[in-house]
Amino acid sequence: MELPGFATPEGTARYRDRFAGRAAAGHFRERRGLWLSSLGIGTYLGAHDEATDERYARAVARALELGANVIDTAINYRFQRSERAVGAAVHALIQQGRLARDEVIVASKAGFLTFDADPPPDPAGYFQREYVDTGVVKPEDVVAGMHCMTPRYLEDQLERSRRNLGLETLDIYFLHNPETQLGVLPRAEFLSRIRAAFKKLEECVAAGKIRCYGTATWDGYRQAPRARDFLSLPELVEVAREVGGASHHFCCAQLPYNLAMPEALLHSNQPMEAGPVPLLEAAERLGITVLASASLLQGQVARNLPDDLRAAINGGLETDAQRALQFVRSTPGVGAALVGMSRLEHVEENLRLVEKPLVPPETFRRVFLRGPEPGA
Repeated sequence: MELPGFATPEGTARYRDRFAGRAAAGHFRERRGLWLSSLGIGTYLGAHDEATDERYARAVARALELGANVIDTAINYRFQRSERAVGAAVHALIQQGRLARDEVIVASKAGFLTFDADPPPDPAGYFQREYVDTGVVKPEDVVAGMHCMTPRYLEDQLERSRRNLGLETLDIYFLHNPETQLGVLPRAEFLSRIRAAFKKLEECVAAGKIRCYGTATWDGYRQAPRARDFLSLPELVEVAREVGGASHHFCCAQLPYNLAMPEALLHSNQPMEAGPVPLLEAAERLGITVLASASLLQGQVARNLPDDLRAAINGGLETDAQRALQFVRSTPGVGAALVGMSRLEHVEENLRLVEKPLVPPETFRRVFLRGPEPGA
């Protein structure tokens, strides 16, 4: 049974208020009327087995108990298993009376072809039967053998995600790495496909299946404008205006941002009227909420930080993982720093940041913005 409801201003404020006296100022931040936690839980990595399913369900539940009300998943994460683990955790807490649906922000994604739970013996045959024979996709809709974002495909994937999560309405629905298609398609054809996708997603909002939509990317927003797979946030917002009017529902962007990948803060690649600006600044001007993915870069920036960074971000923190997350969640313009967590000990460690003050903006200006801009 799909649970009705969605995140609301009243519900997310109620969630925030439960942590009054424990959460430091700045942990909860308001975006489009909703109160988001500065840290969110991601569900990307891990084996496709029941043990990992159970670990993720426990980790998601514990994160919600400790003050993180942003959950990020995707239909292809662990072959749909991550969505099901998220759904199990959310439903269990609601049934126990420890969470309400309107308190939590759940985001999922579609774009990459995926199996169901496990790889089948005949992957090509599976996709032929499941998607081509049923008319969900045409072979020419699939780019690079793995990516599709046609309206019919998105509709199909959203229905599967709603069932996996057991939710009537998803709070955010992302096009997953749409820049993948730019590796093959001319930009004009790409924009035509984006326009069709956005039109379908506006229809899904009107039908109550999602509340808003966005683009979750890896390379697109970090590239130089001359790069083939560069994504212009202002251009995508303009497409949303064309199909949805001034009250369109394109409201979120997701991209990697961490100590090793600071382009969203430092690289002025987004075209605005007064001149190019970094992605975070462009998003702020355009009213787009930014979710930072790969905040620990799969653990690569969770240890052995330089002493000057440790000193700048310290603030009584215990581990380099906490310091790296502190950097991301404290960056002006970041709505939430997403971090993959399938183990309770990592949830406990990372969520101790809830009680810690953010790094002040002057520290960013002094330490992180003093060097030359990437590509200069």
